[in-house]
Amino acid sequence: MKRLLLDTEAFIWWDADDPRLGPRARASVRDADEVYVSAASAWEIAIKQSLGKLQTTRDPSRAAADGGFVALPISFQHAAAIRDLASHHRDPFDRLIMAAARVEGLAIVTSDDQFGPYGVPLLDARE
Repeated sequence: MKRLLLDTEAFIWWDADDPRLGPRARASVRDADEVYVSAASAWEIAIKQSLGKLQTTRDPSRAAADGGFVALPISFQHAAAIRDLASHHRDPFDRLIMAAARVEGLAIVTSDDQFGPYGVPLLDARE
């Protein structure tokens, strides 16, 4: 069973039909058994919208539902798993996404090269 977790950027690219989400990644998302979007991504999108750093009026919950994705709540187990992550990556949203992927056994669709050292299966969003 192929289970994927979209990082925030890959989720935004999917929803916007942005060509930066490569054909291999797009096909993998389409063909996956389950695709998840973390509540951390919704949180990050809301913060960036409020700061004027992201121009979209699309609600993340609507975008996830329209994409056929499963909402992944932030759990205490996800939060606790952050303490076991080395400090390769400093972004708190990405660290939470990484921890959730480790706990849930998910591969992450990302273009972020800083995810590599964590040993979680990755799918390059640009390919």
